[in-house]
Parts: sequence; C-alpha cells; structure tokens
Amino acid sequence: MLHGIYAISDTTLTPYSALENMLECAIRGGIALFQLRDKNTPDSTLAPLCAHLMKLCDAHNVIFVLNDRIELAKTLKSPALHIGKKEDGTPYNKDELTQIRLNYHGILGVSCYGDFNLAQNAALVGADYIAFGACFHSPTKPNAKTIPLNIFTRAKNLGLPMCAIGGIQKDNIAQIKDAQMVACISSIWQGDIKKNVQELLHRFKQGQ
Repeated sequence: MLHGIYAISDTTLTPYSALENMLECAIRGGIALFQLRDKNTPDSTLAPLCAHLMKLCDAHNVIFVLNDRIELAKTLKSPALHIGKKEDGTPYNKDELTQIRLNYHGILGVSCYGDFNLAQNAALVGADYIAFGACFHSPTKPNAKTIPLNIFTRAKNLGLPMCAIGGIQKDNIAQIKDAQMVACISSIWQGDIKKNVQELLHRFKQGQ
C-alpha cells in the first residue's frame, strides 16, 4: 500500500474546522496515505482528532500517518509514524532510529532530505519507507534545499519504498522517477481537492 499520492495536512491550508471534509474529498480523489502534520498543538489536544481521522482513513483503506509525535503514535497505535528532524533541528542518528524502531511497531517512515547516509541508516534499522526532498522549490517550506532527483535512482538498491516531497505540482510530478509515493500539500488542498488528486495521480502514473 506504500504507493501513490501521499497527502500531508497543513495548519494553514487545512484548518481543523474543515479538515475532515477536505480529507474526504482527497480520499475520493484517490490518495493512498494521509499524514497529520502539526508542530505546535499539544498531544492531549491533538489526540481526539487523530483518533477520529484514523477511523476515517481506515474505513477507506488509506494509511493514516502521524508526523513526529512518537509517544502519541504509540499511545494511539497509529498505523504509521513519520519522523524528520529532532527539536534541535538535527536528524536522528542510527542509535536513536534503532530505539524508535524497537518501541514503535507500525509503519515507520524517515525523512532523509538529500542525505544518502541517512537513508542507509533508516534501511539498516528497519524503517518501512524513506523520503527525499525538497524535489523542487516548495511554497510550504521556502527555505528547504532542493535535491538532485537522481538520489532516487541511487537509493533503489536499499530496497525500501521511497517518497518524493517538496514543491511537487501537476506540471512537474512526471519528473519523479523511481519513487513509489509522492507527497503533496499545496497542490492538493488549494482549489478542487478531488480533481487535484485525480490529476496528480494520473500524471504520476504517466511518468512511471
């Protein structure tokens, strides 16, 4: 199931008052994964929303992913957890990744940015997928460095599903080769959500 369009929430583009309806539209469009990404709301406040959205995703065979909330993911038994950098802005080292893998038993994804060594560590500790980006200039993260897209070809030998992220739009998604998943934010949530997902999926498949 780690294949297709991977929708990521955004506290500005997907306000919680509208998120359920927006997610339903994205599900109808054909997303395969949905990640709830929120860096600021306390776990205690976020937990009920996560539980509700987990049920919604499960009912439609969409993988629910919680971003960075390791303890909350364990408590809620979230189907998937995605981790990026620590609070100090540094990536998790191999030992830290090992501890996370030992204590969290769902699908584990790891952001590797443009660092092949991070991807190797993720593979060694038993991550279920790796993510590389930003592939293009990202309106959501304008300061993120773009990466050479050939990293996906290089990382094929690691034997893990790969996710591309960062600035991916309808007009450039076909440039993504070798990645099994494409994570999108602004290109999904602005305008006609269902149509956006359908077109992204169509063009992604064309490029494969």
